[in-house]
Amino acid sequence: MNADLSLLLGLVLAHLLGDFALQPSRWVEARLVRKVRSPQLYLHAALHGGLALTVLGAATLSRASGASWGVVLGGAAAIALSHAAIDLGKAYLSPTRLRWFMLDQALHLLVLLGAWLAWLGSWQPLLAFWQWLFTPQVLGIVVAYVLVTRPLSIVIALVIQRWSAQIDNPGTLIAAGARIGMAERVLVLTLVLLDQLTAIGFLLAAKSVLRFGELRGAQDRKLTEYVLMGTLLSVSTAMVLGLLIRLVIQGS
Repeated sequence: MNADLSLLLGLVLAHLLGDFALQPSRWVEARLVRKVRSPQLYLHAALHGGLALTVLGAATLSRASGASWGVVLGGAAAIALSHAAIDLGKAYLSPTRLRWFMLDQALHLLVLLGAWLAWLGSWQPLLAFWQWLFTPQVLGIVVAYVLVTRPLSIVIALVIQRWSAQIDNPGTLIAAGARIGMAERVLVLTLVLLDQLTAIGFLLAAKSVLRFGELRGAQDRKLTEYVLMGTLLSVSTAMVLGLLIRLVIQGS
């Protein structure tokens, strides 16, 4: 099983090298401008096909029970052709939108997963992952991470909204506080699940250092209290949720 996972990770590594380390920015610009007529599009796809062929071929040579060379060549060709099609579709979309970048990468990874399963000749790894995903422990952790993002942001905003009107022109980016809070709660939840409670103190200390300038100004006392209240609510709810999830996991 470790060898099979090594092949999947090798395909992902080859994809990352081909899409980022070995793709000059001028190739991306040419694809966006010339689209289907861009030679760089097909050169980029051929590069991915070559990298995939190298990984699949190495895995086949290292295992007596590996897939046939027909599967290896077919997998590399499928990766190259699908990469060209996906990147061509992305060329017609806005290159600055995060959603299209994430969709592009997700589609590439799905193709790699398909090539990996074809090489294995079995759906068993996918079924095993599916069964693992729906265990109470994993579902509890997923639910916790979902809760500490947008849902808790809404709850905390509702709790402290009675004081929001007293803060005039806080001088912060729009919605930046909510995004910082989400990242903060994700970090706290992760540290609690890893039983690294001491590190949470360092996280709070680092945030206090960044807010030191506000703490010194008496005219910013309201803003300081407002931020402190939001921070304590954010951290405490994430910690309590993390501790509850740990109890559920230990009791399962």
